[in-house]
Amino acid sequence: MFDTVIRGATVVDGSGSAPFTGDVAIQDGRIAAVGGKLGAARRDMDASGAIVTPGWVDVHTHYDGQVTWDPYLSPSTHHGVTTAVMGNCGVGFAPVKPERREWLISVMEGVEDIPGTVLSEGIQWEWETFPQYLDALAAKPRALDVGAQVPHSAVRTYVMGERGITHDEATADDIRAMCAIVGEGLKAGALGFSTSRTLIHKYQQHKYPPGTFSSPEEILGIARAMKAAGHGVFQMTANHVSMEGELWWLTQIARENALPVAFALVQTDQTPDTWRRLLAHLDATHADGVPLYGSVSGRATSMVMGFEGSLHPFVLHPLWQQIAPLPWDQKLARLRDPQVRAALTDMKVVEMAAQVNQEAAFFLRGLPRLFVLDATANGSVDYEPLLSDSVVARAKATGDNPLAVAYDAMLANHGKHDGKGLLYFPVFNYSYGDLSQLHTQLQHPRTMMSLADGGAHVGYVCDVSMPTFMLTHWARDRARGPKLPLEMLVKKQTRDTAQVYGLHDRGLLAPGMKADVNIIDFDRLQLDLPHFVFDLPAGGRRLTQSAQGYIATLVAGEAIMENGAPTGAMPGALVRGPQG
Repeated sequence: MFDTVIRGATVVDGSGSAPFTGDVAIQDGRIAAVGGKLGAARRDMDASGAIVTPGWVDVHTHYDGQVTWDPYLSPSTHHGVTTAVMGNCGVGFAPVKPERREWLISVMEGVEDIPGTVLSEGIQWEWETFPQYLDALAAKPRALDVGAQVPHSAVRTYVMGERGITHDEATADDIRAMCAIVGEGLKAGALGFSTSRTLIHKYQQHKYPPGTFSSPEEILGIARAMKAAGHGVFQMTANHVSMEGELWWLTQIARENALPVAFALVQTDQTPDTWRRLLAHLDATHADGVPLYGSVSGRATSMVMGFEGSLHPFVLHPLWQQIAPLPWDQKLARLRDPQVRAALTDMKVVEMAAQVNQEAAFFLRGLPRLFVLDATANGSVDYEPLLSDSVVARAKATGDNPLAVAYDAMLANHGKHDGKGLLYFPVFNYSYGDLSQLHTQLQHPRTMMSLADGGAHVGYVCDVSMPTFMLTHWARDRARGPKLPLEMLVKKQTRDTAQVYGLHDRGLLAPGMKADVNIIDFDRLQLDLPHFVFDLPAGGRRLTQSAQGYIATLVAGEAIMENGAPTGAMPGALVRGPQG
């Protein structure tokens, strides 16, 4: 007798093969049989009319702090994620000397917009070294599986102290010490090493994280330590506009190590067509068997703006800075004042500020691609809007100015309360005014589904819902261009991501594989509107988003979520190193 049989499902098994109808049997946390009508079970789960997929393997998250207090890594489990990999972009919390804990928090706060007060209250420090960090994670109950990467900024600071923070060039002894730490971390179970060279990442009054300007000797030395360890992904986030200039050394690492190297591949407005050349490079390296991967997003990398958030078109205005610290009721009262509206939406003030302030100029340039975020007629959220529906276009139609349109949309009723309306600003991957380039990127054999940023940018980004969007938008609802096959989209975020990270025991519904499973009412699947909640430690705010249509999510054969609610089961674990 099986432990569980999921009955009568349309099985999308993660292999990329066409869906088929049949049962899925689970025994001792593993898939026991797939297809046909299977035998008796202690628990039957009716999946008639539903699809059954492997659980999503999300390889780009920043739950490094949240993982110490939240066993569900909310909201990832609301979107069917059963394995989450953190420690991306070179930032994290181990190794760390006690006197540097608050400094590491400040780096994470600046780079990933996770409030320092939240991290200071939430993290219970039980480690110094990276292996001790993994041990602390392994000791905590959790609903889903988690894996970690060794972050460059923490390693460099641990070895070099203040010299690492001030970007001094590493000596030969420094590099040897860093290599030893990375090797130790991989041996203890790290899934890779991450670094960042992007100038977007800043902290504490425009300082850059350690590692941003590291020499080739330092980077290549650490890469050789990974080769010696024999496993691990080298993950890098670079200046997107200059990504082509980084390819030579990334390709060298991938070729020499014969281990995966992953870089963020996004479309920027400054270089809107570079992605084509990056894909051509991936084609060439793929032909040579070099394991180089472009990490791509399923939709535009975007900011979600509201009066409760970290960013919106008025944050730099002196009047807003007076209003911002007020309690919500008082803030809302001020925002309803016509004189306040007139002052904040004065285009002349913004245009003058843009002449001397880069951030003000950024907001001003972005107005033609700023949209009101709202549910469509069928209840879904439109992440591929027409440029003709931007706040600039709406303003032309009404004779108002774009800032006033944005202001009124944010002040409007959203859910049950006024003042909680949201704006959508696609920053990357929207240079053509649609997602056409992603349609191409997602089909490439050497692009990897990534960049959802779970746990990060909690005041203005909510891309953690990407796994759900991949199905609702690309497989079912897209109206502005061709769709993509459901079986391809499932494989892209299950088997494909798992294999890059050496997790060969999951991402596929086949006998012997780990029974991480999603049961989904595909016809009913939809994203809810993002909204702000104040449920982090110290009452911290975050932007979150739920979904409708997930019937159940199973980890190792146990249901951790049913109909959008947690079950209390804790079958998850720390993933140490390659699996299967």
